[in-house]
Amino acid sequence: MPAERLSRSTAPRPGVGIVHLGLGAFFRAHGAIYVTEAMAASGGDWGIVGVSLKSPTMRDALKPQGCAYTAVELGPSGETAQTIEVIEDVLVAREDPEAVLDLMADPRIRIVTLTVTEKGYCHEPATGALNLAHPDIVHDIAEPLPVSAPGFLVRALQRRKKAGHRPFTVLTCDNLPENGRVVRGVVLALARAIDPGLADWIEREGRFPSTMVDRIVPATTDADIARVEQLTGRHDALPVLHEPFRQWVVEDNFVDGARPDLAAAGVELVEDVTPFEHMKLRMLNGTHSSLAYLGYLAGHETISETVADPAFAAYVKGLWRDEIIPALEAPPGVDLAAYADALFKRYANPAIRHRTWQIAMDGSQKLPQRILGTLATNLDAGRPSPGLCLAVAAWMRYVGGTDEKGEPIDVRDPLAARLKALCDATDDPDTRVRSLLAVEDVFPPALADRLAGPIIAAYRKLRAVGARGALLELTGVAS
Repeated sequence: MPAERLSRSTAPRPGVGIVHLGLGAFFRAHGAIYVTEAMAASGGDWGIVGVSLKSPTMRDALKPQGCAYTAVELGPSGETAQTIEVIEDVLVAREDPEAVLDLMADPRIRIVTLTVTEKGYCHEPATGALNLAHPDIVHDIAEPLPVSAPGFLVRALQRRKKAGHRPFTVLTCDNLPENGRVVRGVVLALARAIDPGLADWIEREGRFPSTMVDRIVPATTDADIARVEQLTGRHDALPVLHEPFRQWVVEDNFVDGARPDLAAAGVELVEDVTPFEHMKLRMLNGTHSSLAYLGYLAGHETISETVADPAFAAYVKGLWRDEIIPALEAPPGVDLAAYADALFKRYANPAIRHRTWQIAMDGSQKLPQRILGTLATNLDAGRPSPGLCLAVAAWMRYVGGTDEKGEPIDVRDPLAARLKALCDATDDPDTRVRSLLAVEDVFPPALADRLAGPIIAAYRKLRAVGARGALLELTGVAS
């Protein structure tokens, strides 16, 4: 007999106060849970309406179960499930952009949060500037019904200004350094292209606090859905699974101070999030990407499987010790070596099946924030970075679309076709590396010139002995 479908409880529902753009697994396993706990502690009308910018999949799965879903914590010693009911509705922007704008323009909405991934900001990752030639941005300048996340922010703020309402706070939750500054710059650039007076109003009255978010959330599989049904006795079409650890650091800078009682839920409210951002982007995301490309090439499916390999364990510990921590300023009260030890334990958690292929997606958007900043700092300090150069070389081999066994790689990246064409144009390793380093969307030219020598050497090493062989030589671990 099939299990009963998950449904929302009959408890009173809060009013809506937040719109979230890009309603995916991460926000449902992170921000939505924090908001749930903040309201449980201190009340307030902070219910969330999620917006899928393109696909109806999320809406079609969640609406039949009242937008409730199961969040399962995957601890080393077992699994713990809870039902989250903070999502009040899900809209699909491509189907009805007018409904999304109407909602965002409603003065009840005081915060708009985003997890649209790096590519969703339609910016140049190497500089942070809005790409005015991006097709979605070209559309959103010309048309009042937008398609991009920046377009929805700007057009909704335009409606609020016209109606005499206060702006909402824009709270990005994506892994970008100084993410609040980046989204502010993107929004202001787009607004200025539409209406300079609107841009002036947003610049004066708007708030764009930066944030740092951290929780490992693997993609949910059909097997996970079956496992959650067995665990809870109810069928949930779209559960989320996550590690026990979580962190959310937020600059306390909201329009009129309007926000949930985030501190009551454990959010760290700070004046400047930058040191926390750099720590997390470089120590967690930087090593995650490094392990993803090298691990995938070596045949490892998940991060926990990858760090169970002694060569990779020695590699990532060496990255932290010798290349990343020396390039960082520790946030107040944080021991970076202890943070690295905690990260390794999280990576090694066998209950978290975070696939190397999943982490490897959109590398052209991620490398500048996760790895290139550390490389630039080390170059300026005269510090070698052989491990990070090897990671960049592994990315270059990965985007070529063929693994070490000659099997095709399903490369998911906004620049995938362009990168593969550059790889296919030559088999000479020096020329291939220089061609990829010339992609200014990823590599600032001055940095690319300084990286050419060490990355060419690392790429040759990968071609000669493979990913694991290169790590064995780098770390000195016996095979």
